[in-house]
Amino acid sequence: MHIRFDVPADPTYPGRVAAALSSVRLRKYGYIGAVLAAVGAIFFAVSRGFAWGDRVVPLCTALVVGGLLSMLYSPWVRSRARRRSSRYAVAGAYDITDDNIMMRSGSESGGIAWDGVAQVRDTPDFWIVYVGRMPATVIPRSLMSAEDAETLRAYMAERGLLRRR
Repeated sequence: MHIRFDVPADPTYPGRVAAALSSVRLRKYGYIGAVLAAVGAIFFAVSRGFAWGDRVVPLCTALVVGGLLSMLYSPWVRSRARRRSSRYAVAGAYDITDDNIMMRSGSESGGIAWDGVAQVRDTPDFWIVYVGRMPATVIPRSLMSAEDAETLRAYMAERGLLRRR
């Protein structure tokens, strides 16, 4: 297998990559926030029937506000990453073989050996490549030909990195 494709110097591309990678890392804040807000609301509703209910209102309020802020943290970081990364738009390329994934962006280049890849997750725009438990890079399907994308999907599924459709 040998797949090569170029990445144009699109100002929106780095922001989409940053959003995809940060959404993986920040998803837990949304879950934690939902739990905090729910616990605060439930505790507030239950405490209204007791004499000590007025004393816990500040705690319940803090839990709900903290939960809401935690849920808003992920979208805020993603939008900030999109804004900041737009100035990093440079032309690049991917060169994917049976052995590794080589990426070039401007004058910088780097690669990841397939032996070091722990898993690949499928998102609407990208395949997110994990080295260990951390997302290391993305492979943009939209910039590949349909045949190359299907070839790469089959290769990753054969290696057990990506679930078959």
